[in-house]
Amino acid sequence: MKKKTIVAIVLVGIGMVLAFPLFSISYYTMVRTSTPQFCASCHEIEFAFNTWRTSTHVNNAHGFVADCMDCHLPAPEQTFQFFFAKTFHGIKDIVIHFTQGPEAYDHQKMREAAYASFTNNQCQKCHRNILNIPNKRGAMLAHRAALYPRPGYEKKCVDCHRDLVHNPSSLYRYKQYQTSYRGLGL
Repeated sequence: MKKKTIVAIVLVGIGMVLAFPLFSISYYTMVRTSTPQFCASCHEIEFAFNTWRTSTHVNNAHGFVADCMDCHLPAPEQTFQFFFAKTFHGIKDIVIHFTQGPEAYDHQKMREAAYASFTNNQCQKCHRNILNIPNKRGAMLAHRAALYPRPGYEKKCVDCHRDLVHNPSSLYRYKQYQTSYRGLGL
């Protein structure tokens, strides 16, 4: 009985010694590769990064920043789908880069593919209270129609909000005012 307990403790100890570094390396890699700056390290994604930087998803009166993962990947709470999608997109981009070269990356085509794949749930990860829009009844009714559609009248958030991100702009788009970023070295 004593020998089995000692063997079990030793095996658990070895498992912890091996699992902790593996988990730490995996977690560190996932965190480091989940930043917009990492995404922009690929030449093909640089355009998307620069246009994202000037959008209201970065520059807004609330100070909130929605990064690449917020829109392009499932919620992190959906662990399996999140890791699968992140791995799939990363491998896909690497394969395209090395097999077809940067010329194969058509920004407009990629943008349309991304919009086609978006669900309203992805937008609602951040935009939660979209029915409470004081003094804007039309916007409130449009949001209600998107959230609670009649059969056959389903809409996506991006049907109306297509031009918020990834459009070339020389302005930072704040809600209350706009400033040019020319001359700032950005």
